[in-house]
Amino acid sequence: MALQVTAGAAMQCSFGLAPSTLAVLPLGRVLAGTGAASVMDHLPLVNIPPFGLCQCVANPQVAAATAAAQGVLTPMPCVPVTPAPWLPGAPTVQIGGAPALQHTSRLACAWGGVIQVVAPAQATVMTP
Repeated sequence: MALQVTAGAAMQCSFGLAPSTLAVLPLGRVLAGTGAASVMDHLPLVNIPPFGLCQCVANPQVAAATAAAQGVLTPMPCVPVTPAPWLPGAPTVQIGGAPALQHTSRLACAWGGVIQVVAPAQATVMTP
């Protein structure tokens, strides 16, 4: 069963060296303690902050720094480029007119990385 992702969820890019946290703007959204995310929460620097340093040579900054270092991989700032929404979204739950973001969803970066949710910022609470 997939969990709903909310603001503050921990994310990791496959080429980034540091985790990051999802930001969800409170514009016409559902609150689940914090803002519930949809697949449209994919905007770089708005929803998806940097992931420390990038190690992917498809990133032009990394490629240039690596070339300048005579082929030694030189990580550079990891600023994601995410032009398309998260996939897949929840098939039956809509948030702000778009499918809800699930912890199993993935987001592709134009530089070759894949961003995934490692902690959805929502927990199951057992009541007595």
